[in-house]
Amino acid sequence: MDTAETIDLEITGVAHGGIFVARHEGRVIFVPDAIPGERVRARITDASRPAFWRAEAVEVLEAAETRRPHIWPEADIDRAPHERPGGADFGHIRLDAQRELKARVLREAFERFAHRPVDVVVEAAGADETPDGTGWRTRLSLHVGPDGAVGPYAARSHDIVPVTSHPLAAPALAEAALALGTRRGDRVDLVLPADGQVRVIERTDASRPRRGARGGPRRGADTAGHEVIVETARGRSFRVDAGGFWQVHRLAAQTLADAVAKALVSTGFDPDAANLDLYGGVGLFAAVMGEVGGSSTRVTTVESASRATHHAARNLRDWGNAEAITARVDRFLAAEVAEASGASGSFSDAYREATVLLDPPRAGAGAGVVQAIAALAPRTVIYVACDPVALARDTATFQAEGYELRDLRALDLFPNSHHVEAIAVFDRDGARAATDSAASRR
Repeated sequence: MDTAETIDLEITGVAHGGIFVARHEGRVIFVPDAIPGERVRARITDASRPAFWRAEAVEVLEAAETRRPHIWPEADIDRAPHERPGGADFGHIRLDAQRELKARVLREAFERFAHRPVDVVVEAAGADETPDGTGWRTRLSLHVGPDGAVGPYAARSHDIVPVTSHPLAAPALAEAALALGTRRGDRVDLVLPADGQVRVIERTDASRPRRGARGGPRRGADTAGHEVIVETARGRSFRVDAGGFWQVHRLAAQTLADAVAKALVSTGFDPDAANLDLYGGVGLFAAVMGEVGGSSTRVTTVESASRATHHAARNLRDWGNAEAITARVDRFLAAEVAEASGASGSFSDAYREATVLLDPPRAGAGAGVVQAIAALAPRTVIYVACDPVALARDTATFQAEGYELRDLRALDLFPNSHHVEAIAVFDRDGARAATDSAASRR
């Protein structure tokens, strides 16, 4: 079939990444802007692969009862696909149905990659969430065209599209974004911290932060990105660079910190153990460990971005046994495993009662990091994940290393998009034999 040809499709499922699934003559076709149970007319955009094609929905022939007018009018299906801005790929779906679809994606990821069922529902970010899931963004990134015009990219494109609204952004942020006018550089980041004053940071290509990074901007960022702002969670203040990482949803830092605190209490957190906070950013979760464990809590937070580590050290100064280390997590763990192995070949039990918390970027921790954590044999692992497939893959590795998934929660911290946050808790039941085996191989 030629691209640009249209066909009518029955939408049968949802796939990771905000796209939906149909079949045509035995072939899978991925289509955005649809809902399972719908019949849509779609235009083929990529027929180059034998196993699956890609298409774009251009008309709804039979709508699902959960379809609603898109919360971002410029992204509605009545607009041409190349004119629809990205970032709100579930905005045409009723909020409760969005959460059901996100839970489905999470369950299917665990079945496929971790080879196990999970019973999970997706919870709202908090009681103060808006009824339609709008107005939550405290960070917004827009792009600058050759003529200086500022706007979002079209979905699945690097073409800038003009918009007259930003419904996912907090009102003050949306107002500032629409008042930007023309700009230089490549991108404009807008930040709305706890003080309610919007910061505008202009960036060039060299200063773009890593996608999903847990620290500050790359070298070369506009110096405005290094302005120190203050964010809050659980009644505590956290210093962070204006251009550094902080949770985007206005309720997310509090909600995640509450979830981590609950997990720590439920697992019998030992404040005197060699506890770790990996990909720790400015120390949000390390501070939760300190709050749960008391002023003498022993915790080391590890983060590759030196600016974030600098702030973490200050944010954690209430706990005398807290340490902030600038290092890549994989290298830090490799050194810890080597030290635990010891010259005599006997494996140390230094981490035996510890809790390891990790909050990796979207790609996940990966097998190497998971295996290194398992080699240290902490009693408990708490994994904060922003990608269901990456979490499921890493869960499979934890299971292979003798760790069992004991709890899984999912939170809707990105309403009207396909993204979902999850907190998984693993314990070491059965891990000792795997640890001894791993030690014997080193």
